[in-house]
Amino acid sequence: MLVDSHCHLDYLAAGPERDAVIARARAAGVGTMLTISTKITEFPAVRAIAESDPDIWCSVGIHPHEAAAEPETDAARLAELARHPKVIGIGETGLDFYYEHSPRDRQAAVFHAHAAAARVAGLPLIVHTRDADPETIRILEEEVEKGPLTGVIHCFSTGRELAERAIEIGFYISLSGIVTFKNAETLRGIVRDLPLDRILVETDAPYLAPVPLRGKPNEPAYIVHTANEVARIKGCTVKQLSEATTANFHRLFTKAGAPRA
Repeated sequence: MLVDSHCHLDYLAAGPERDAVIARARAAGVGTMLTISTKITEFPAVRAIAESDPDIWCSVGIHPHEAAAEPETDAARLAELARHPKVIGIGETGLDFYYEHSPRDRQAAVFHAHAAAARVAGLPLIVHTRDADPETIRILEEEVEKGPLTGVIHCFSTGRELAERAIEIGFYISLSGIVTFKNAETLRGIVRDLPLDRILVETDAPYLAPVPLRGKPNEPAYIVHTANEVARIKGCTVKQLSEATTANFHRLFTKAGAPRA
């Protein structure tokens, strides 16, 4: 069974549309999904999706795009919300200097608050980063110096230094459909060198549908295409890749418990 370690099920309409997406995921061999919070104001809806299904978990957090627009939320409040049994991670948070929908200093402040919450809650930090590798490395290393911190660089598509530094401090690297894109040869070269015991796979649905489905809304069932490509790059079977990434997910997101048989 595969795990979709990062998707946005709340972006789908409740009812038949969402139910059909979840059913297709199961039919494709996706046993577990982690649906991600991007706005604290919409967290109750994300949590409700996780509460509705034993194989769906959720996070709590504020995306860097929303850092300025969302209510100021400190580490204590995030940690309090994370006490819910279905919340297994903090984020997504981080830095996005490509779009800069929020000021950089505000993004950094929110990033620091989420890292502090992750330490308090004892949960992994889910990190979004785009065009901000040096700043992301600096903040992560600052936060690790304050105390134990685990987490994942989600939807990794950036430079080798970030991947290597993240792994050095104990983080995982999550790979999306980007790894299947024609122009992603540099990324594939980095993935080739990543340790198998530090890799996760994700869809980031409804974004970034993999080849051969580019241009369509993404969904958790499509993770099989990403898994196939990552297995090819790593020189292992899809079964080995599935077993490794599922074990990695549960090693990182311990609150989700052991994989189901």
